[in-house]
Formats: sequence, C-alpha cells, structure tokens
Amino acid sequence: MSTILNTNGDSLEVAPIDQRVFGKFYIITAEWNSGITHALRDGAEETLRKAGVREKDIVKIKVPGTVELVNIASLAVKNDAAAVIVIGCVIRGDTPHFDYVCQHVTEGVARLNSLGKSPVIFGVLTVNNLEQAQERAGGILGNKGSEAGAAAVDMANIHAAFWR
Repeated sequence: MSTILNTNGDSLEVAPIDQRVFGKFYIITAEWNSGITHALRDGAEETLRKAGVREKDIVKIKVPGTVELVNIASLAVKNDAAAVIVIGCVIRGDTPHFDYVCQHVTEGVARLNSLGKSPVIFGVLTVNNLEQAQERAGGILGNKGSEAGAAAVDMANIHAAFWR
C-alpha cells in the first residue's frame, strides 16, 4: 500500500467489485493497539462496502495480536476467500520484539500470497511511535485500512478475471 499523498491523489479511488468475484472478504484484526487497529478495520470495511461488497460477504475476525493474524489468514485462504485483509499495528519499543513480530507477519503474509490462492493484503502498520500510527489510521496520512480495502477489491477483481 502506498500513501495517498505519495500517489499525488487527494482521495482514495475504489473500483467496483467485479460480478465474477466469488467468496468472502475477511478482515482479520489484531486487538493489540485496538485504538488504531479498530480505526483501520472500520476504514477497510467502509471501502469494501463502497466497492459494492455485500454485508454478508464481509467477515470480521478478532485475534489477540499481530503474530496471530497469519494463522487465521491461512484458514481464510483455505476457505476460498475472495480476499483477506490482515490489520495490525506494531509500535517500536526498547526491545527487539518489534523486529520479531514484524518479520513473522511479513514472511507469513508473503508465504500465503505465494500460494496464489487468495490475495492476502498487508494492512499492518509498523511504526516508531503512536503519533505515526494515528497519522495512518485516519489522520493526516489517510487511513491505511481504507487503502487495504481498495487493494483487496483490486486483487479480488484480478483473481476473478484470471482464474474464473
């Protein structure tokens, strides 16, 4: 995902969902840093609705933390998801925990995507402080959850055109 400001846009363009798209859209949200992750989740859900995804095709699942996102995303992929969005927020601290969590979730999402089955969209903020997270969860840099929702629609449309 790139920031709207980096793409010279002032608003997020959302493609309509292709009628050939089959399956549910999963939004899997880490509860750690919930003030941020819930704003990202809400942005993703709103974007899916704008694209025309039916309410019954949006499945929201909560997990304890960012590491757990990959486990549930793998179940959604096995369940023939149209797309999976993983939402988390990891804020750098004084220990190497940040690095381990970020590496785990990044590699896990990459492995799931390499299967080519269902697109898994990386909606995880990896930031240095709370202010940076807030800027990306509805603040001056937009809502990365909304951008993840738009990416999920785009990828589901591509998959539908390619595979079905």
